Amino acid sequence: MQIWIMIICFLIGILIIPLVRKFAFYINAVDEPRERHIHTKITPTLGGLAIFVAFTIGMLLLAVDKSGFLPVYIGAVIIVVTGFVDDILELSPRWKLVGQISAALCVVLWGQITIEFINIPFVGPLYFGVWAIPITLIWIVAIVNALNLIDGLDGLAGGVSIIALLTIAGMALLLQDVFVAPVAFMLIACILAFLVYNFPPATIFMGDTGSLFLGYMIAVLSLMGFKNVTFISILVPLIILGVPLSDTFFCDYTKAKGKNSDFDGRQISYPSSAYGVRFFAETNRVADLLYGYFIFDNRFCILIFDHMGSCYSINIVGILYRNHR
Repeated sequence: MQIWIMIICFLIGILIIPLVRKFAFYINAVDEPRERHIHTKITPTLGGLAIFVAFTIGMLLLAVDKSGFLPVYIGAVIIVVTGFVDDILELSPRWKLVGQISAALCVVLWGQITIEFINIPFVGPLYFGVWAIPITLIWIVAIVNALNLIDGLDGLAGGVSIIALLTIAGMALLLQDVFVAPVAFMLIACILAFLVYNFPPATIFMGDTGSLFLGYMIAVLSLMGFKNVTFISILVPLIILGVPLSDTFFCDYTKAKGKNSDFDGRQISYPSSAYGVRFFAETNRVADLLYGYFIFDNRFCILIFDHMGSCYSINIVGILYRNHR
């Protein structure tokens, strides 16, 4: 049944993206070429709206217990509306942050999804107490902004999201989670439909509508899937999106120092300076390199369960570089 829902979501995405493109042109939700942009023609955004619509239909069809999903979905609506408005009007960072925090509050206060504690191996549980809510809010907002940051190359944010969701879904299967795994796989199908139109040369961008939504879903699914497995609830998402998170910090740091961050369409500094590698290349070469990095970074997450059910993860970092000469 799950595979048919994935196919339906994929086909819905394929069918509605052309309609979303026309709608984006109609309301002038487009990205015009600028000095530091890699694309050379006006390109519609709002591709994330098609991902969200296909995902919504898939959730209606999915035969799982959705009793606790309403707060998460309302938060998703808030984050999508925030991205939608930003794609049209270019919201200030302050108002984007308000939308992100509002969505996170739905999950934390209404959905009661928080990081209550982590069980540190060989040490024991570390309880957050009154800090559980602010820590969870920061976690969700950080993941949202990390994915939003890497949405600068055709196919990159969507591809990285698929890799992250595959990791979450795989671990959810190992933990026999009957909700997170099918939802993650269904979302992957929605993203694959979008990537048909987004690989270079892209005919539509996901925009903030898509990058904020995908970052939000990755953050929330990681909490829903692993919040009872203690140490993994923090470590695995860090492994999954470690580089975007570090680059988020790096960009904020450089801006605070009065410098300009390199991370943008034509000139890319990624992974961040912590890895000591800088690439200035055409879109497909950089995207392929980063796909390789994330695949290596996630496929080598080795799960070791001990007799107490604690879960450890070893991160083996690798970088794949393909020569396209």
